Amino acid sequence: MQFLQLTEMGSAILALLVVAGMFIMFLRESYPTEVVAIGGVAVMLVTGILPYQSALAVLSNPAPWTIAAMFIIMGALVRTGALDAFTSTAQKQAQVSPKVAIATLITFVVFASAVVSNTPVVVVMIPVFVQIARTLNVSASKLLIPLSYAAILGGTLTLIGTSTNLLVDGVARSQGMAPFTIFEVTPLGIALVIYGMFYLRFVAPRLLPERDSMATMLSDRSKMKFFTEAVIPPDSNLIGREVTGVQLFKRPGVRLIDVVRGDESLRRNLKGVALKVGDRVVLRTEMTELLSLQTNRELKRVDQVSAVETKTVEVLITPGCRMVGRTLGAMRLRRRYGVYVLAVHRRNQNIGRQLDDLVVRVGDTLLLEGSPADIRKLAADMDMVDVTQPSARAFRRSHAPIAIGALVMIVVLAALGVAPILLLSILAVAIVLITRCIDADEAFSFVEGRLLALIFSMLAIGAALDKSGAVSLIVEAVAPGLGALPPFLIIWAVYLLTSVLTELVSNNAVAVVVTPIAIGLAQAVGVDPRPLVVAVMVAASASFATPIGYQTNMMVYGPGGYRFTDFLKVGVPLNLTVGLLASLLIPLIWPL
Repeated sequence: MQFLQLTEMGSAILALLVVAGMFIMFLRESYPTEVVAIGGVAVMLVTGILPYQSALAVLSNPAPWTIAAMFIIMGALVRTGALDAFTSTAQKQAQVSPKVAIATLITFVVFASAVVSNTPVVVVMIPVFVQIARTLNVSASKLLIPLSYAAILGGTLTLIGTSTNLLVDGVARSQGMAPFTIFEVTPLGIALVIYGMFYLRFVAPRLLPERDSMATMLSDRSKMKFFTEAVIPPDSNLIGREVTGVQLFKRPGVRLIDVVRGDESLRRNLKGVALKVGDRVVLRTEMTELLSLQTNRELKRVDQVSAVETKTVEVLITPGCRMVGRTLGAMRLRRRYGVYVLAVHRRNQNIGRQLDDLVVRVGDTLLLEGSPADIRKLAADMDMVDVTQPSARAFRRSHAPIAIGALVMIVVLAALGVAPILLLSILAVAIVLITRCIDADEAFSFVEGRLLALIFSMLAIGAALDKSGAVSLIVEAVAPGLGALPPFLIIWAVYLLTSVLTELVSNNAVAVVVTPIAIGLAQAVGVDPRPLVVAVMVAASASFATPIGYQTNMMVYGPGGYRFTDFLKVGVPLNLTVGLLASLLIPLIWPL
């Protein structure tokens, strides 16, 4: 189906306009990135910019399938507790020597991120780093950005360290280049990691903010330890009174949480609610106020044991959380779990009102209030992470050596060139599933379907740019200016373009679009394209300046209580210096 008959120039220009429109929508965030990417593919298919056969060929690219397989391997490592042994040892060390523990954990994060997806590594480590921050009596904001940056740097060490590396390799292969070996980028990665560790140890501490997390910002809540539920009796003087105007609920140590009428919670808009006979008022109180309420004639306790000791907990919404994409109101957390959402931290703001209509997103931090048992049940059912307390959810610990062995098999055999990484990854997935390191239902829940949809869609967009002549159009415009530059500046220009775009939109999307352009530029200038492809690979992975550019940055955003400008202050110097160092070293390792 094709509605337009375009000239070659017209196809190229329309393709570039579609991609520009997609990037604008990525920035506006009106729709999720994968929805925008799928929409872009649909437009290109309908207009004929992307031939159907070219779109179909995208499915044969090994990179997305390898990424999906690595998600399952990572799931097996998590479920068997392969990561827990190290973190529990580090936690014990933190009690004796917290600074040594931090150095040990950072080293572990770097090397773990070199062979598995760094997002789960960061999720596992956030509660550990929060606890160490408490031990050191420093703000968690001093440690969580370094945690994310260490994971990002670790991902540059190998081809499988990050999905971006695999994706760039897949696009390069489709352009006729020889595949990258698993350790081909390691010498460059080691140099970047060494420099990054120096920066995090001596420079970053001067730039990192001293910020409170959401729970500590609401410090007055720490004294309120109990939920209690009271009913309005027929003879109460509170009948007909507006609930927010009742002085009894405004006393120090008392906080009005909800009014429940029948099965309906009126918490969404308490202002204007007039109390009626039988209304149940939910309060959070200090112990002294709880005792005084027992003698108040205006209220009647539902029963003597209705007061439940509660705690306030920050939980992180991770990519695998079952809340993502759902509204808080639709999940009915109060009725199902007895847990209240007090506030939500997203990006630069704390949201405390109209929470029922809020659609939960990856990276959100929720402030929950409820009994410890109720919160644990909710966290287990929804797969949330308590950022203040490491939780051991692993089981099948006796299978941990099998999961580790499957990962080692991929790394060693790929390094020896025995078989392609995709083939080895499929064998490893078969091993962990057949040996029951992880059940099939659990395994496929670790596969980030939204990320794979984005990757396949962007690969199709890349194919459209190539087939329409858009890549050639860009190359013809830029190549004359680059041809006269020395190797360092050619690589620096490609690196800088990739880095800037990555900070604004998805790193995987940028990698797919820029890689063919880099290859085309190299061919037009008459140099080996491999150094430019490596520059794209590193620049699309080493994203430090914004929380948007890389998912681990978004993971630490809420728990660290960060502002957008905090990432700019710490990340921009690191982005620029890592880019300069990479641009100097790449021509030495891969001559142009």
